[in-house]
Amino acid sequence: MSQTDVGPAALAARLIRRPSVTPRDEGALAVVAEALESIGFTCHRLIFGGGNGGDEVHNLYARYGTGRPNLCFAGHTDVVPAGARAAWSFDPFGATLRDGALCGRGAVDMKGAIAAFIAATQRFLDQRGSTFAGSISLLITGDEEGAAVNGTRKVLEWLAQCGEALDACLVGEPTSARVLGDMIKIGRRGSLTGHLTAHGMQGHTAYPHLADNAAHRLVAMLHTLTVAELDHGTAHFQPSTLQVSTIDIGNPASNVIPASAQATFNIRFNDHWNSENLKRWITERLDEVGGHYSLDVSVSGEAFLVPPGVIGDRLAEAIRRVTGQTPELSTTGGTSDARFIQAYCPVTEFGLVGLTMHQIDERVALTDLAALTDIYHAFLGLFFDSP
Repeated sequence: MSQTDVGPAALAARLIRRPSVTPRDEGALAVVAEALESIGFTCHRLIFGGGNGGDEVHNLYARYGTGRPNLCFAGHTDVVPAGARAAWSFDPFGATLRDGALCGRGAVDMKGAIAAFIAATQRFLDQRGSTFAGSISLLITGDEEGAAVNGTRKVLEWLAQCGEALDACLVGEPTSARVLGDMIKIGRRGSLTGHLTAHGMQGHTAYPHLADNAAHRLVAMLHTLTVAELDHGTAHFQPSTLQVSTIDIGNPASNVIPASAQATFNIRFNDHWNSENLKRWITERLDEVGGHYSLDVSVSGEAFLVPPGVIGDRLAEAIRRVTGQTPELSTTGGTSDARFIQAYCPVTEFGLVGLTMHQIDERVALTDLAALTDIYHAFLGLFFDSP
């Protein structure tokens, strides 16, 4: 084992200083690989995409050990843009220390968690030495905040082709709501986006009988979708929701009836649905309105649930030991790369408090970063020691 100490705050600061706005890497994964190799991991740099295959994305899979089980930590080094730098009270990529906090883009989402897991792993391996018989791996992508096409999904496919199996996975997304340890994620809602176009016939507003107003039909279609109740929620999920995100007609003339009108809506759906039966539900309601329309649907992820069990129970116990919190088992929020991982192994998400993620002046308290490292360390012990 290397004598180099991997401190979570110092490593998180090094990562923040890499302006890895999705999908650019800017050397962030090299920082991760260097830290992992110093404690005995074998690292594989994987690049997918480029050309007509979408943005070129840098990814990393690293593993320590060859035995089973193989516990994987998953996360991402890419971050969202900083926005207007003048609005920040510090350099968003400067890794400033202020008032007991490490400040910068990615501090919470989720370079801090990556640093905490590496630091916790070093401590765990230093204690176990040659007696450790399992494996610990990291799957780190540069494509979580972006299209999510050439990142985790492609790495998982590569692992399957190599015969590399993951037995359980912990994703380090910032799941804590108010205080560290108050929430873990045991599932996620699915996300379906519909691009709806109503078709009609252009004409003069003074002669509506000679035209077919596409805007009127679109309004009726959106009304039938928005007033319908999708469900009442399920055992672990809130009710599914449909939100219209944009309506576009592009008609510059007030006396012209439009021939087409477009709208985009998004449905966050629970495990009562899958994308196929949800598409049928949408089509049935649009057909009730009648008329000519077209609908293009994209699905970024299906709803999934990992029932409370081995990985969640051990993580909850680690959180209780370090913080005294009994975490809520939640499925709220948006999507994450856990939606891809759940098809390969049980997966749970837990990380820092997300109050400042994606915001101006993103920051993490150093005490939280240290406590997260302690939680991950305790989880490693519970995972590999429990029968």
